[in-house]
Amino acid sequence: MVSRTHGYRYKSRKLLRKGPRERGLRNFSRLLHRYNIGDKVLIYVDPTFIVNAPHRRYHGKVGTVIGTQGRSYIVEVRLGGKRKLLVVPPLHIRPFGASQKARERGPTQGGSRGAAP
Repeated sequence: MVSRTHGYRYKSRKLLRKGPRERGLRNFSRLLHRYNIGDKVLIYVDPTFIVNAPHRRYHGKVGTVIGTQGRSYIVEVRLGGKRKLLVVPPLHIRPFGASQKARERGPTQGGSRGAAP
């Protein structure tokens, strides 16, 4: 019998697919963002560049930046009670907690929805 191939997208076609509104050019401000040691980041695999992406089991996990290696970041992730170190390029990570900080700031200009004029 012929052995089965295990390509980059093996068992992850649905996970590593962009939606209709995500297609097109990448967000350059996210690529230019600099992370400091101790920052929390969200590992989010960009399916456009799958060759240097972390394994699909780390997609959606939150980790801590503990250093750099070239242009990539060394991210510590806890998985199954163990400490894992990942070397992740900046296009596969996002800052964690940005949406939480926006919620703490409160409503933006335009006021709240339920307010009377």
